[in-house]
Amino acid sequence: MSLFAQIGDYIDQLVHPSARLDPLTAARHRAFIAPRLVGGLIALTALPIHLALSGVPGTLEILFYAWLAAPIAVACYLSRSGNYERAQVASSASLTALIAMVSLASGGIASFAAVWLVVVPLEAALSASRRAVLIASGMALVAAAFLVVAGYSTLFVDVVAPSPRLMALGVISAALYATGLALGSASLARTSSRLLVVEEDRYRLLARNITDVITRHRRNGTVRFASPAAESLFGAPARALLGHGLFDRVHVADRPAYLTALANAATQGVGSSVEFRIRREAAERSEPSVYFIWVEMRCRALEHTPDDKDAEHEVVAVIRDVTDRKVQEQAVEDAREEAERANAAKSRFLATMSHELRTPLNAIIGFSEMLVNEETMQLDAARRREYATLIGESGHHLLSVVNGILDMSKIESGNFEITPEPFTPAPVIGTCCDLMALRARESGIDLICRAAADLPDIVADKRAVKQILINLLSNAIKFTQRGGKVTVTADVHEADVVIRVEDTGVGIGEDDLPHVGDPFFQARTAYDRPHDGTGLGLSIVKGLVELHGGALDIKSRIGIGTCVSVRLPIDCEKVRAIEAAPKVQRLPVPDAATVTDLRMRKRA
Repeated sequence: MSLFAQIGDYIDQLVHPSARLDPLTAARHRAFIAPRLVGGLIALTALPIHLALSGVPGTLEILFYAWLAAPIAVACYLSRSGNYERAQVASSASLTALIAMVSLASGGIASFAAVWLVVVPLEAALSASRRAVLIASGMALVAAAFLVVAGYSTLFVDVVAPSPRLMALGVISAALYATGLALGSASLARTSSRLLVVEEDRYRLLARNITDVITRHRRNGTVRFASPAAESLFGAPARALLGHGLFDRVHVADRPAYLTALANAATQGVGSSVEFRIRREAAERSEPSVYFIWVEMRCRALEHTPDDKDAEHEVVAVIRDVTDRKVQEQAVEDAREEAERANAAKSRFLATMSHELRTPLNAIIGFSEMLVNEETMQLDAARRREYATLIGESGHHLLSVVNGILDMSKIESGNFEITPEPFTPAPVIGTCCDLMALRARESGIDLICRAAADLPDIVADKRAVKQILINLLSNAIKFTQRGGKVTVTADVHEADVVIRVEDTGVGIGEDDLPHVGDPFFQARTAYDRPHDGTGLGLSIVKGLVELHGGALDIKSRIGIGTCVSVRLPIDCEKVRAIEAAPKVQRLPVPDAATVTDLRMRKRA
């Protein structure tokens, strides 16, 4: 290791531990300690040479050497305490005092040493402390004034002229001292520049590699700076976000929240956070050209130095993509709503089943107990027959409820199989109307069938079609008041047969209409009175129609009536085969130039 490297390491060890944490502060301490330590050692080294050449030194020469050796004590004080400002003031004080004494002993203000007073504030300037510079300048001015006053006083008329050697030593020491200050100043400048470059590289590295976008805004929301990560987040270069570029990409509905967050951060000086949608330009062809993503912006006011009191209030924001989190939150919300719907459906199912099963079971138990105790009840044959008939009807009702639940569960699980066969729909529609005619007459309702006799044959499950019509007719009769009318029509529309069951009943409310067809759902009538039933009739109809590849449409108005339209394809097997076939991607037809190019490649 070279001598200069060893000296540099030794000086680094003299730096106070509190100053080593900041590279610029440590460089300033080294620049203070090094010239004073080296200059003092040179002065102490030159003292024996001076003694050998000139003999015993005089008072002036002793003061001069003491001045050259005094910086060693100041450097040791800084190394021990770490208080740079006090060390600089002490150095300026000792330097000023020694210059004044030397000047006073060698000619006053006209002395060669008086020029050194200019060095005092220059030396203090290296401390980067305004207070130290002012104190040093004050000391130099006081010393200069003292020398001027002393020049007019009779106390200092007899002045000993300095020897040429002392003057030469003073000039040389001044030059060396000034060189040390210049080198220290240059070292500080280089260190400051190097640290600034390193700091800029560090921030640039962070800005380029961090996934979040860092932006700097004015109070009105305009962007002054955007980090390079904006290109990957927004699909646009960072310069495109400057000015109003970022604001123009914010969703129109979210712009007030965006501007409010920036204004609050700028005026109140507290951090704020906001989530909004922002337009993103697609980076890949597989993505849509333009779409919106969810981002979270956390912003806070930009801190200024005390000297920048009149500076504009600006905001620094960090923007990150939270689309995945919003999707997960939406999925959780959908799952919660689905669980609530399932819970409500379970509650409706239990309530409906308890009512539907309890009523016929009570009839079966009651009438069967009467038959068991027929001797005590003294039942005749007609009464026994009536009770047996009621027990049978109750049992059939229970069986229909259980069958409806089983059919609905099969349809929902995909295990319900239909058996398509060709048949003429008109006789089937007439048969269903005949089966429900007795119930309609008992309810005082006119049942009208207007199915065209020339309807084409269809391929469908005849049993399922009958169940569809019977369920629709049963509902229409149930919800139609005495004196009303139920009309059944059937016609052909394009490749479908459309069967309509229209009644003049109580109708369905607009709030209930979207839920009609859901399992166990029962709409409430205009009189707010629930009707008997499990709520599975229309659900089974909807499931059977969908199994045939058809569609169900319901139109209703309160107090006017309901019209249910069932659209069945003429051949459900073909429709089901088309729906089950895999979708084949059609390639674009090549043009003539492409075909020619392919042929030439094949020949080659």
